[in-house]
Amino acid sequence: MAPRKLVMIKYGPYASCGVVEHRTFRLEGLQAALEENGHTCVLEMTQDWSKVELVVNGELVYECDINDLEFGNLSRQIHIVKYIYLICYENAIDVICTLGGDGRLDCLCQEAVKAVENAY
Repeated sequence: MAPRKLVMIKYGPYASCGVVEHRTFRLEGLQAALEENGHTCVLEMTQDWSKVELVVNGELVYECDINDLEFGNLSRQIHIVKYIYLICYENAIDVICTLGGDGRLDCLCQEAVKAVENAY
């Protein structure tokens, strides 16, 4: 396992429902994925619209558009839960609890974790 790192997650405001402001909802999966791998995350607001940057030891190791991060994989979760609910009613609640915004299904979160672990 790579050594634990302090990861600065710099994020800018983005538009949602016609309002531009800083929000952390789309960062939850990213934070969870990094913390699951033993890293510590610190959030820092920037003025760069729709941008997410991960900085480790002062070095920019990863960046993406915040709108490209899965929103807790919510739309995919809803479809999966509906399907499972139809097949096996009693297990649907367990699936809802385990699918949350953990970043496991988001390819960008996995790329970000790799970039952090490869940072010096």
